Amino acid sequence: MDGRVRPDRILRVLREIDSDFIALQEVVCGEGTGTGGHQARYLAEKLGFHAEVGENRRHSGGAYGNVLLSRFPIHRAHNHDISIPGRERRGCLQTDIHLSSGALLHLFNVHLGTAMFERRAQARELFRRQLFSDGELAGSKIVLGDFNEWTRGSASRLFNTHFASAHSHLPVRRSHTYPGVLPLLRLDHIYFDRSLRLDHLTTHRSPTALVASDHLPLVADFTLQECAPESVAPVSRLIPPAQVAALPTVRI
Repeated sequence: MDGRVRPDRILRVLREIDSDFIALQEVVCGEGTGTGGHQARYLAEKLGFHAEVGENRRHSGGAYGNVLLSRFPIHRAHNHDISIPGRERRGCLQTDIHLSSGALLHLFNVHLGTAMFERRAQARELFRRQLFSDGELAGSKIVLGDFNEWTRGSASRLFNTHFASAHSHLPVRRSHTYPGVLPLLRLDHIYFDRSLRLDHLTTHRSPTALVASDHLPLVADFTLQECAPESVAPVSRLIPPAQVAALPTVRI
């Protein structure tokens, strides 16, 4: 919010939240060293996490797009191109993760376009390709990220017909994430299937978070309901802020 690119501040915010999975958008992954070079590698190394980059386009000689940071090893990843001709390139980064309990979790880190017709086409394309109903996806699914949709538009309606929305657990004003200092719009969303139970949802408002990104982090705690009762633990926190950007106990 002060016009400075400071991945070290993003790192401080992520440490404050202490999530198991972190979904970030608009990340630059160049070949330079230091905090301003390969931002995903910098954050992953500092946190001791695994990282997967979904390149949507090139920026300053490096990859630019969505990133998923995971406390657990990433079993498989694929970046789905959902770009619309004539518009900025966009993607949906899919990562499949085996949890320590043996359960499988599928995370879809999405960054939709800024135009209404663009978001509608991208949401329809995601479901047309049956990404979320693939027969190989045996585990729980969470779709999250910057949807760029501040009203209940066609993309939101489509996702709400197939998934539960985390926003139903927060008062409308408390679910606003943009702009961070005075959030007026609800651009960031978390959708999840019924094999998960949402235990807690909040926006993270620390002094550092207010300036580190123009979006507030959205943080969710889940429980894997398909686990045996004695082994059930909360899923962990998923964070989808825009600039950077949820296990048996997991936070997203």
